[in-house]
Amino acid sequence: MTEATPTGLSSLAELRVIELGVWVAAPSAAAILADWGADVIKVESPTGDPMRKVFASIGFSDDVANPTFALDNRGKRSVVLNLRDGADRGKLEELLATADVFISNLRPDALDGLDLEAEATVSRHPHLVYCSVSGYGLRGEDRNRSAYDVGAFWARSGLSSQLADSEGVPLNVRGGIGDHISGLAALAGILGAVIEQRHTGRGRVVEVSLLRTGAYILGWDLSLQSGLGKVSGSEPRHSIQTPLMNSYKASDGRWFFFTGLEAGRHIEGIYRALGHSELMADPRFSSASALRKNRTEVIAILDQIIAQEPIAVWAERFDREGVWWAPVQGPAEVLADPQLRINDGLLESEDDSGQTLLAVNSPISFSDLPVGRAPAAPRLGEHTEEVLAELAEGRVAKRRSSAS
Repeated sequence: MTEATPTGLSSLAELRVIELGVWVAAPSAAAILADWGADVIKVESPTGDPMRKVFASIGFSDDVANPTFALDNRGKRSVVLNLRDGADRGKLEELLATADVFISNLRPDALDGLDLEAEATVSRHPHLVYCSVSGYGLRGEDRNRSAYDVGAFWARSGLSSQLADSEGVPLNVRGGIGDHISGLAALAGILGAVIEQRHTGRGRVVEVSLLRTGAYILGWDLSLQSGLGKVSGSEPRHSIQTPLMNSYKASDGRWFFFTGLEAGRHIEGIYRALGHSELMADPRFSSASALRKNRTEVIAILDQIIAQEPIAVWAERFDREGVWWAPVQGPAEVLADPQLRINDGLLESEDDSGQTLLAVNSPISFSDLPVGRAPAAPRLGEHTEEVLAELAEGRVAKRRSSAS
């Protein structure tokens, strides 16, 4: 990490984004745009984005610092508007007239009730890139079904089923994963539409749903189902068909993965590193096809050997022999990982109490854009007067109302 202050991408310096977002999926996409230099105005109700009080919503004290909100909202300006009030709704319309991008993950019926239906909004503001991030899409009988990522991205897409354990119990997922992946999809769609907007002067609707994103992530399995009529689910580690793409536990309880997908390329080096080159002479374990056929036996043998030494010993041997492997790390270890740090995966920021914290950077870097301290997430309504004053004074030029 460096001490330099990021200046943002010059191509985004004049990009104005209006976010009407809650929780994670849309705010995360807008946060990356803010990281890269866009002016992101987060429009919130008088009670604020419910993500601000996520810990209270699950039973913890509401005064707990919230670094998760800081991650997805840093660098934005917060404006409070009561969109059920005619005057405030008019202020939002004025903001949209000055904006390049509008992004929201409110349910379609909520947006319709605010006269913010996608096509109608772009009709009023033909320059506007309107990004809808929804659970299930803008059409169909489930367009207004409630959705967090566990439902739309994980469960309904097939991901939870394919990652179920051997008894069929679906994976109990960590929060925000599907939302952040969908946020990256939204980011890509927005940037594609902005490039087109700058060529033509016209906006368009960009659609992203948690369901479609989840289905794309599971694309290999869905393609196999479509093309071959069947696909296997998750396999228990003791009988997985790829023993050299499997997890193993060292004597100190630490887990790691072999990542030898091309088994024939990696067998000999792994046996050599384990100190059991004689296994290559056994026809049951000497080729990729033999390993697959005799997977239960070879995994049991590898388990027994690996359980004899701590991970530090295996790490040295694996690296010496060129074995492909990776440790299974916990969150504290990830934050301390020098490889993540040296590649700008982390940066300094502030939580909502003003305390310095180590924050996760977005997954994309630019060679001439140094990484510095990230600005804090805004307090609720912190910039309302500032932004409305800009509108009143005409300091932000309105976009053209029609394509040129």
